[in-house]
Amino acid sequence: MRIAILGATSQIAKDLVLSLSTQSNHELALFARRPEVVMQWLASVGLSGRYVVADFAAFSADEFFGAIFNFVGVGDPAQAAAMGASIFDVTLKYDEMALDYVRQHSQCRYIFLSSGAAYGSSFDVPVDENTKAVVAINNLQPQDWYAVAKLHAECRHRSFPHLPIVDIRVFNYFSHTQDISARFLITDILRAISDKNVLKTSADYIVRDFVHPSDFYSLVVALLASPATNTSVDCYSKAPIDKPSLLAAMQENFGLRFEIVEAITSVNATGSKPHYYSLNTRAADFGYTPSLTSLDGILIEARELLPALQDIST
Repeated sequence: MRIAILGATSQIAKDLVLSLSTQSNHELALFARRPEVVMQWLASVGLSGRYVVADFAAFSADEFFGAIFNFVGVGDPAQAAAMGASIFDVTLKYDEMALDYVRQHSQCRYIFLSSGAAYGSSFDVPVDENTKAVVAINNLQPQDWYAVAKLHAECRHRSFPHLPIVDIRVFNYFSHTQDISARFLITDILRAISDKNVLKTSADYIVRDFVHPSDFYSLVVALLASPATNTSVDCYSKAPIDKPSLLAAMQENFGLRFEIVEAITSVNATGSKPHYYSLNTRAADFGYTPSLTSLDGILIEARELLPALQDIST
């Protein structure tokens, strides 16, 4: 299959390219605002010259793609906060680019990387198939903009029921390619381990569900192999993990030292989310079965990431 990947500099996009590269029957075209960064990355992973790499201006309706993946956006709370309201324009621009193409080539699958944030900012309990998206329409705050941008895109996609569009809502994702400077709990933990510092963290109880790159790839393969449809699916692993269990596991396996403090400064770009994961297993209808729990995936990827960080520091 010939696949166009929009936003090829994103972490999840690069992990997917690596997974797809193991299949010789896929021809990829990678589009990005900074194509030189993509080419440098391809060279670093031994894929130099294998795929077409281009600026978005080269994306043309005259070429045929069997699928388009749209990864354009931000994956870091600090970046989301910095983008502010411009996240609406960025999301709309590249979504419209993909939609224009699919309108002309209705056999092309369009897979849009959405977010669990599309449900809103309240995750006092995990979401499920009956959860309604909640938007504080009379009191929108900057931390709502990312979520509303994703929700708006999903609503547009459902308005074209005849087009093969699937929105994948990612809640939490972790791989050894993670930008270690990003402000997530897991990256804060890994920096503390690598730097041999004491992690200072709040006593807030949170639960997260981290999807491993191999399970994300399995979901993509299942969607592409299934009959075309217009819908959305939530990402999930075999089991989520709560903060106390994560801290204990990282202490046991990697010697993490941590201290529970009264208050901690953190980046809260998309709202507070005590239980940021989904019990909506609609993806199973497409044949998706996750192989790893959140903890399984974290341990696998951390064991690959931490030695590399230590090599850099020395």
